[in-house]
Amino acid sequence: MNPQSASSAAPAAPPHSDERTRSHHHRRRMLLAVLAGGLVLGVGTAVTLAVWNDSEFATGTFSSGQFDLQGSVDGTAFTSDPAAPGKTLAFELDADALSPGAVVYAPFAVQLSSDSDYEASVTLGEEIAGAIGESLTYSLYQEAAFGDTCSADAPPAGTALISNRAASAAGTVAAFDLTAAATPVNLCFVVTAGAVPQGAAGTVTWQFAGTSGDPLP
Repeated sequence: MNPQSASSAAPAAPPHSDERTRSHHHRRRMLLAVLAGGLVLGVGTAVTLAVWNDSEFATGTFSSGQFDLQGSVDGTAFTSDPAAPGKTLAFELDADALSPGAVVYAPFAVQLSSDSDYEASVTLGEEIAGAIGESLTYSLYQEAAFGDTCSADAPPAGTALISNRAASAAGTVAAFDLTAAATPVNLCFVVTAGAVPQGAAGTVTWQFAGTSGDPLP
């Protein structure tokens, strides 16, 4: 044997070195697996702690207000008549025997009911039936007291709320405002006959329509 060759030969590996290497690598993989599991567990724990819930509630209770127009033909008894023909106006007796140029009067009153919540702006419209309505005009006055100035002997004075409007006119016209509950506006209808034909008859139906305004004080 060549001594030089023998001296240059690589030393023999320690016994069981492969087993130790494999064991080291196995432990490292186990440690990484545990660390990875710990990271996943940590994230899962954070999510669980964040999922808390709390609520706060608030409830409002609501109801609508109302307003109601009432009318009276005697200034004392007020009731609601929301559909035609409504109340019958007490015109003078000769209203059933009109001649050209005749003038007749009838008192009326309108108020808000006592349980109304809002003011009202009132308009007036009319509808005729029968031939005579085409020959009639009317004016509407406000009185200080019911019926005091609403007759041929004591006609209404001052400026009319509505003046010389044809009974056959279309549409509505502003009349007055109601600003307090159970406080009537006293009115006087003044109807004038034009060139009425003999034997003609018919009716005029007036509609007071209210539109709610500001809340009542």
